[in-house]
Amino acid sequence: MLKWRDILNFANNGNPEPSHRVEKTPQQWQSELDEEVYYITRHKGTERPFSSGSCSVFESGKYACACCGNVLFDGDEKFESGSGWPSFTQPAQGNAIAYIGDSSHGMQRVEIVCNVCDAHLGHVFPDGPPPSCLRYCVNALSMKKL
Repeated sequence: MLKWRDILNFANNGNPEPSHRVEKTPQQWQSELDEEVYYITRHKGTERPFSSGSCSVFESGKYACACCGNVLFDGDEKFESGSGWPSFTQPAQGNAIAYIGDSSHGMQRVEIVCNVCDAHLGHVFPDGPPPSCLRYCVNALSMKKL
């Protein structure tokens, strides 16, 4: 189980090796993805809070990267955070997500990206429920339910 110290260690000292890599040009991504998905995943966009009904849907199943299909989260780790974005306590695998220090918008945060294709997913925070106390706050459009 990952904890906040693990997240900070990855963000500061390097991420786990991905299972494989998917690399495409911006033009290839743009031709394959819906305009909103492209903006969020390839340009670090953010959807409006509470704009997705998936925040309040809690079902078993897997959530994969909308760009490359890498399995990111398990539905059993999803919880109601009240933040307006789908939230999870753990990634599906220890190497599914990469962590990047983010000081944009005058805040100190940790950005989460798909470790296979570098798609922007959202951010992770240390204010989730026990035992991990992690909250992976994810743009719903950056994922697809399998």
